[in-house]
Amino acid sequence: MRILMLSSTFPYPPSRGGTEIRTFNLLKYLQQNHDVTLVTQYNKNVSDTEVAELRKYVSELLIFPLPPEPQSKNAIAKLLGKAGRFLESVGKATPPNVLYRYSPEIQALVDSCIQAQKYDVITCEHSVNEIYIRPEFRHSVTTVVDVHSSVYGWIRDHLEMGAAQNAVRDRLYLSLVLKRYEKRYCSKFSQIVVTTQDDRQEFLKLRPDIDIKVIPNGVDLELFPNRCQDPGGHNLIFVGAMDASHNIDAARFFAMEVLPQLQKRYPDATFSIVGARPTPEIENLNNIPGVIVTGRVASMVNYLHQSTVCVVPLRTGFGIKNKTLEAMGAGVPVVASDRGLEGLAVDGDNTALAALRANKPAEYVDAISQLFENPQLRSQLSHNGRKLVEAEFTWDIAGMRYEQVCLNG
Repeated sequence: MRILMLSSTFPYPPSRGGTEIRTFNLLKYLQQNHDVTLVTQYNKNVSDTEVAELRKYVSELLIFPLPPEPQSKNAIAKLLGKAGRFLESVGKATPPNVLYRYSPEIQALVDSCIQAQKYDVITCEHSVNEIYIRPEFRHSVTTVVDVHSSVYGWIRDHLEMGAAQNAVRDRLYLSLVLKRYEKRYCSKFSQIVVTTQDDRQEFLKLRPDIDIKVIPNGVDLELFPNRCQDPGGHNLIFVGAMDASHNIDAARFFAMEVLPQLQKRYPDATFSIVGARPTPEIENLNNIPGVIVTGRVASMVNYLHQSTVCVVPLRTGFGIKNKTLEAMGAGVPVVASDRGLEGLAVDGDNTALAALRANKPAEYVDAISQLFENPQLRSQLSHNGRKLVEAEFTWDIAGMRYEQVCLNG
């Protein structure tokens, strides 16, 4: 196939975040048997070396600049600018971040490619790229949107958990923009792909008439090998991009509400927060005894292997979590919330126990204590978690399923 892949997010290095990981690995798989042209946009952190590396994985790489961020000279102009962008968002039923990233140059390229019949398939990696797809495209080319996660469900979750950075604004967008947005763009595509059954149900509420495929994320098992030995001790780890709102909320919740309770039983317990771009909110957690904020590290898997238990205390956000899969793939016992375990069968009646579930502070203390005290239970979770990832959650499996979606559009 000749595939035109649209990814506003620059998908390299694949360790930058969840969107980058998924986009890069699906791209890498498809390029093995098909010609893939990637259209993407620079961000301020992209280096020439990263551009050169990404070119190795595509037939053609086309990179466009992000539009300049709005600049206002004074407070009144800034306020008027925000009001104008809000009204535009409501009028077009499109989130502001989608409108901001929109490139007329990319639109012109996509339009000309469709007119010239250059491609068999267009894929949008993340819903933010849907803006370039016109409804009539589906009559001449297969159009696929790989949603990653429902924006409506994501924002609603943040509001319900009190984790929204601007609750008033988000409530307005939720009621006036996001439901209309997701319902509208669903109708444009030949194929819709999500990562979990929960997300599938979210979209079926909006469009019960459409077929939605579930393709979970995966793990690169060469990058996340099974650990050779259990380090023991009382060392906890949480990983992820530490400028993401759901990770900020999770890290603060665990450091402030769970860790002090756990340290009453295990005074030497530590909690390492490992990930790039920690915000001041995250950096301030260093002041809590036992908390270690690392920032970006050279090898995430080394930090995982050295930890007794990986915790995934997410309280918001839809979609399958790379951080959970990667910890399980690395053979590290996992204690996670319902959100952290979304899309994973780890503790059902007919399922081998592959992780422990916790949502409230007392539940985390109990589950972690079980693992601290019981090496055999740690070994059981380590073994079963790795086997689950090997059987169901590799990028080869995800790539093969994605290829079939593109072929059968």
